[in-house]
Amino acid sequence: MVYNDEYFMNRALKLAEQAFNENEIPVGAIIVKDNKIIAEAYNKKDSSKLVTQHAEIIAIESASKHFSDWRLNGCIIYVTMEPCPMCASAIQQSRITKIVYGCSSNVFENSKIIEEILQNSRFNHQVVIERGVLEGDCSKIIKKFFKLKR
Repeated sequence: MVYNDEYFMNRALKLAEQAFNENEIPVGAIIVKDNKIIAEAYNKKDSSKLVTQHAEIIAIESASKHFSDWRLNGCIIYVTMEPCPMCASAIQQSRITKIVYGCSSNVFENSKIIEEILQNSRFNHQVVIERGVLEGDCSKIIKKFFKLKR
């Protein structure tokens, strides 16, 4: 069976809900290769007390272990929210082919920074970016989380 971007983003949203239920910023990420989920994760920064425990980083580490290689050529990462610069750098460095994300982070000019990291022609690898898949659903859970925090 061939799945589409919405199918995989819905799975990432389920992971974001897990993060929400654990009082973590609700971001979920999955890595797919050849239409199969290779890795999945959600934010664990607060529970782990480690700044690097973003969903994308955890998923990349899991996929790297799966393949016994840091190179994730041919993989697609689905993330419910636009990555931060740290995660964008890890995505670019891991040679992931494409990122599909749901909603923007609404941080001042973050999209420009992310695009510069992921698609900079001076680097030996560029990542295809697709934005806005299930944007409303992805945005809704983030807004709900921060509304409860205020």
